[in-house]
This record gives sequence, structure tokens and C-alpha cells, in this order.
Amino acid sequence: MKFSQWVGFVILAFCIYLLWKIRELLLLLFTAAIIANFLNHGVQLLQRMGMKRGYAVLSSILLLLAILSAFFWLIIPPFAEQLPELFKLVALGIDQLIISTKDFISRLDPKLIDALPTNQEIIEPLQPLLKKIAGQGLLVFYATLGIPLTLLLLFALTFMLLANPSAYRQGFIRLFPSFYRPKINHILKECDRSLQGVLTSILFQMVMISLLSFIGLSILSMPLTLAQAMLAGILTFIPNIGPVLSLIPPVTIALLENSWKSVTVFILYIIFYIVIQMIENKLLTPLVIKNRKSILPALTLLSQVFFASFFGVLGFFLALPLALVSQVWLKEVLVKDILDRWKVHNS
Repeated sequence: MKFSQWVGFVILAFCIYLLWKIRELLLLLFTAAIIANFLNHGVQLLQRMGMKRGYAVLSSILLLLAILSAFFWLIIPPFAEQLPELFKLVALGIDQLIISTKDFISRLDPKLIDALPTNQEIIEPLQPLLKKIAGQGLLVFYATLGIPLTLLLLFALTFMLLANPSAYRQGFIRLFPSFYRPKINHILKECDRSLQGVLTSILFQMVMISLLSFIGLSILSMPLTLAQAMLAGILTFIPNIGPVLSLIPPVTIALLENSWKSVTVFILYIIFYIVIQMIENKLLTPLVIKNRKSILPALTLLSQVFFASFFGVLGFFLALPLALVSQVWLKEVLVKDILDRWKVHNS
């Protein structure tokens, strides 16, 4: 290698090391960019309606603050009040489910009971992993200014990016060589399209599953309906695993009352997800999220494990946006610009 190539390699290695050391701050910036990107589509809609950008940005910020204020004022207090009781009921329901399962297996073959692992044997191998993920998730907040100030920093970054996104976009593009800047601009547009479709779809699913859960559980006279509905909506943000986890609280709590109600709740949630998918495919996708890109379920699951191992809880929740952005960059840079142009020269 030439001296200039060695210098470039050393600089590249140092940049990678530096990015790794500040990965928590980069994840915070990525989160702010996602929120700003989503809000910017609302701002652009207001601009198309004739509103100036400054007023459109101010209107979007005020609307967001009003929604957050109403959410924390009206929903969070009863949700926080019901959440501890919800965890207790879920734990009791899981114990009841284990007892019912063992009774059923003992009727089939009593010898199978001895072969089943105990609760301790199941939980022990998972404890180190869960502690690691939880600790790294909190590190994102504690490593900077603490949770309150870090959240304030997140909102400040979001509003700054929203106020003048083109300036930050152009600044990022200029970090690359001039001949590659049009390509970077194209990649950013592809990332924007992918995130718009996915975030719209996820937000729609979260609102719908929360609303349908509250209505369905209220009709069945289930306890803690608000907490269960809110938790189901929050878990829906997590692809693949989230819908499965959202079934656990209502099914296990219903099992404490009687078995038929738990089966009814299970079937009800399956119907909810089917109805939501039908509405999304028939109405939302053609109108709003035409450019939605998807990731294979297996790759989504692997990305959740990968990003959770590096970034903890926050990485787990942001796995899908991170995977989508990574997919676009790998496709455009690695596949199209390197692998597709890699030709074998015969000597």
C-alpha cells in the first residue's frame, strides 16, 4: 500500500473508533432525526396548503406539545396507577398458566412432568442478558446529562433539525467527497421514504390496537383495561415480538377468571391484528405509505438482537428504523457501488 493509502486507512480506523465511543450520543441524534423526519412531513403538508414554513413548523411543534400534554395529563396518571397492579395480575396469571399446563401434561403422561424445566432453570440463563440490555439502555441517558436533561436535549435536537433540515442535510452530505455527494443525497431520500412508510404504519397500528383493546376488554369486563390497552399499543412498536408480548397480559389475566375468557381474549386479539392489517393494506398503504419498504421477519429479529446487544433497550425499540436505514446504505453503497461493479480480470 502507498503512504497516502495507509494514512487514509488510519484516519478511517480512527473515525470508526471515535464513532464507537460516542455511539450513545449518535443513537440519541438518530432518535431526534427520526422524530424530526416524521414531523417534517406534517410541516410539508401545511406548506402545500399555503402556510409559510416558519408558521408550519411552529404549528407542528405546538400540536405535538398539545398532544404530549394531553397524553401525560389524562392518560399517564391512571396508567401509572394501574401498572403495578397489572404486573401483579400478570405474574399470578402466568403461575396459573404453568399450573394448568402441568395438569394437562400430567394427564397425558405423568413422566413428562419431570422432564419439564423449572421456572428458575428458564429464568437464570436469561438474567445476565436482560441485565446487560437494561443497563446499556439506561446508559444512553445516564452517560450524558441524566434522564430529564437528556430528554430535554432530545427535544431540542428534534426542534433544531425540524426548523432547518436542509442545512443539516447539506452539512452531512459535504462530509463525503464531491463526486459521491449526489449518491449520498439519493441515499438520504431513500431513507426518508422508508422511514415515512414504516413510522406511519407503526403509529397507525399502535393507535388502533390500543383503541380496539380498550373497547374489547371493556366489553368483556376485564380489570385494568386502560393499562392493558396502553401496554399493548406500546409493545406493538416492536415488530414480531411486540404483538406476541401484547397478548400475554390480557390472556393471563383472563385466565385468573376462567379459561373460556382467556381463549376469547386470545381470539379477539388475533381478530384485531387481522382487521388492522386489512385496513392498512386496503386504505392506508395506497393513500399514505406507497413507498413502504419491508424487511424479512428473520432479518428483523436478528436486527433486534444485534442492536439490543449494542444499544440496550433503546436499540431494541429502534431496531426496525435502524435496520431500514442500514438496509438502504448497504444496498446502495456495498451492493450497487462495490459488489455489483466488482469484475474479475483474467490474467
